[in-house]
Amino acid sequence: MSIERRAFLGSGLALLAASAAAADDYKNPAIVAAEPGAPLWPPKERVALWPGTPPGAPHPLPTPGWQMFPDGPQLWIKGIAMPEVNIFRPALADGSAILVIPGGSYTFQSVQNEGLHPAARFNAERTTVFVLSYRLPDEGWADRPTVALADAQRAMRLIRARAGEFKIDPNRLGVLGFSAGGHLAADLTVAYDQPVYAPLDAADRLSAKPAFTGLIYPVISLDTAISHGDSAPNLLGPNASPELVAARSPALHVTKDTPPSFVAAAMDDGFITPENSLQWIAACRKAGASVEAHLFSKGGHGFGLHLPKDMPGSRWPDLFALWMRKHGG
Repeated sequence: MSIERRAFLGSGLALLAASAAAADDYKNPAIVAAEPGAPLWPPKERVALWPGTPPGAPHPLPTPGWQMFPDGPQLWIKGIAMPEVNIFRPALADGSAILVIPGGSYTFQSVQNEGLHPAARFNAERTTVFVLSYRLPDEGWADRPTVALADAQRAMRLIRARAGEFKIDPNRLGVLGFSAGGHLAADLTVAYDQPVYAPLDAADRLSAKPAFTGLIYPVISLDTAISHGDSAPNLLGPNASPELVAARSPALHVTKDTPPSFVAAAMDDGFITPENSLQWIAACRKAGASVEAHLFSKGGHGFGLHLPKDMPGSRWPDLFALWMRKHGG
């Protein structure tokens, strides 16, 4: 299924507000069943990234809200007042772990198609999955261009700090991002040690470097020549300077020490053009960083784990699972 995010972004429909008291009600937001038998969001087990109010908070805090789409695997959330890692444990963990980052053009998060479903799929591989709900840059936070990166770095460090509790090997923790979440995963991959927040505790002395990186139909460049019209202004704000665009375009910062990466995208993606994936692949090849890529002829954008089984692109989770085992997962 190709899922067109623009219908949501351009519809003008307001998200359903969970409550006007954002900070308190985020602890118990509206929970809906994604589809019969599916897990609920948020899961019972989750960990706040920041003690108390997150740094750079606007006043008032964003109001949590969600939108449910009955015709597809779509539960979208906004208003991330308290970013968290949402924990999905396999029945029998083998020590591998993935931080999954849903997309949504940096203005919402597709937590079902690109969070719950990948969690279930990779739990089946005995992998512990942490789905990141990160602050949305366009919701008034300070340090707008790096607020989501700060959440991703902090998540990696907190997971490693609690590796024993989570029954994972901290050296086998990777990241998997979709669409704009793919941009955040790529940014984390090249800027895992960039100081974007003030250290708080012992966890912040740990590395935020992923052992491996999966990028699924990712935004890579914020140059509007190949990027779609939403992610860059939502992340950077209007009229961003060329220097800021370059700073947050991950392919420009790949080195030989960049963790191994896996890319999957469709060549008929009319929303995030395949030039994004091709730019990342070219940068890795030039730098001598390991990269595996699967560019499928059909699939469109936002397909998650829901392409028909007779389409080759439907096999990307199997390919990623095999690849991950070869690269530290």
